[in-house]
Amino acid sequence: MTASAEPTESKGGLSALRNGVAVLRAFSTERPLLGVTEIAEQTGMHKSSVSRLLAALEDEGMLDRDTDSRKYRLGLGLVTLAGPILGEMDVRRAARPVLRALRDQTDETAALMVWSNDESVCVEQEPSRRLIKHSTPLGIGYRTALSASVMAFMSSIPTPAALDLLETGRLTLADNDPVGHRRYLDRVREQADRGWFVNDRATAIDEVGVAALVHDYRGDVAGAVLVAAPSYRVTAQEIDDFGHAVKAAADEVAQRLGFAEQS
Repeated sequence: MTASAEPTESKGGLSALRNGVAVLRAFSTERPLLGVTEIAEQTGMHKSSVSRLLAALEDEGMLDRDTDSRKYRLGLGLVTLAGPILGEMDVRRAARPVLRALRDQTDETAALMVWSNDESVCVEQEPSRRLIKHSTPLGIGYRTALSASVMAFMSSIPTPAALDLLETGRLTLADNDPVGHRRYLDRVREQADRGWFVNDRATAIDEVGVAALVHDYRGDVAGAVLVAAPSYRVTAQEIDDFGHAVKAAADEVAQRLGFAEQS
């Protein structure tokens, strides 16, 4: 009897695990605060199931509850869980002093992004010291096609795979048709020729982002350096200045990783 019950228990545990992961994945940069109803709609689960999962995830520190709205946000427990992996990422160690210098040079937030599971994820950050700033929370992933770091990573992805990301909706793009997809990739290639990628209020009216790719000693893409700033205080000339600064910072991180650019 015990033996026959084991598969059922195992299946139930696996299902609960998958449901818990689905709840965590419902959160995004665009929707950092979610309630039971919103999560139920996104995941297709019953509200009662969602409520139980939210309570369990909150107990484990994976979620925090906002005191005002009573909605949930991702918790610091996720950063703790990811700590051993993040600590082994050489690109993070190589980037830390460079990000600090870039933050001091631009007076804006500097971050290191990596490409994981079809999204650009922040793994290191040096926040601006200014009172009003844009920050990129650790562990948060971006799937908006016009984000500066997403465009940077898309420039390194072969065209068929890049088109598949757009056509399947894994990356979001307002101009979501075959012509729009091709136009987007042309835009990415143009920016790649320059060496850095600009999101000038394309994803949010109040934000400017500039990114450049980092390569490792094999020449593979290891990440992207990003500067993010409130758009109201950034001029066209400063965006260009950020581009040069970000490209230089990305190249410095690459050199620290042993990358030697072919002449």
